[in-house]
Amino acid sequence: MKILVIHGPNLQLLGEREVSVYGKVTLREINQGLEREAKILGVSLDIEQSNHEGVMVDRIGGARGRYDGILINPAAYTHTSVAIRDALAASGLPAVEVHLSHIYKREDFRQHSMTAPACVAQVTGLGKDSYFLGLMGLVAYCSKIKPKKKVHATRKSK
Repeated sequence: MKILVIHGPNLQLLGEREVSVYGKVTLREINQGLEREAKILGVSLDIEQSNHEGVMVDRIGGARGRYDGILINPAAYTHTSVAIRDALAASGLPAVEVHLSHIYKREDFRQHSMTAPACVAQVTGLGKDSYFLGLMGLVAYCSKIKPKKKVHATRKSK
């Protein structure tokens, strides 16, 4: 199983920006933790971070047929991007949205997610553990929907 992980804008600044909101964990530490968790779960990850909405849309749009699911923190685009929401819906892949902070306890404009309706689940407010729980949930979900190999009976010709 292969999962695409997408980190949105400004997440490259984790550990140094708004530490009171996002904590001291760095994006590198999150990615290392995701790789460790993926190894335990027996899945592979491709991990990317972009500050550009179009790049994220292109990456999601190219995911079908290459990945089994998407783990995404759209960051600020969560609240504004119909384009990312539409890309997630069009991909046909299960996606889990994650957030370090509890977006529903923050400023009013952050309390609505444009992208969550295109996802199978959302994990918010648990810091770096949001990513790990999101990955575990996504892998479990993908395992349930992944088609089983059909066994074809062969007929002996007479």
